[in-house]
Amino acid sequence: MFGRKQKNVAFDPERQTPVLRCSICTGEQVACFRDKASGRLEEIMLIRNAKDMEAFCRRYGIGEPVEKIY
Repeated sequence: MFGRKQKNVAFDPERQTPVLRCSICTGEQVACFRDKASGRLEEIMLIRNAKDMEAFCRRYGIGEPVEKIY
């Protein structure tokens, strides 16, 4: 009931860029995919620690550092 929610979304590197949306006030980080054409963000999962970030990168095959946006 109160578990971590993760979306099963297909990542297309041709159309999308992985980003971390970060809050300046609370420090909350959310892994998102940003559409290159429209700039629209699609939230994927909450990043609470390095283990979550590794799981996100491994799940979608992301190797490079992910850009942070505020």
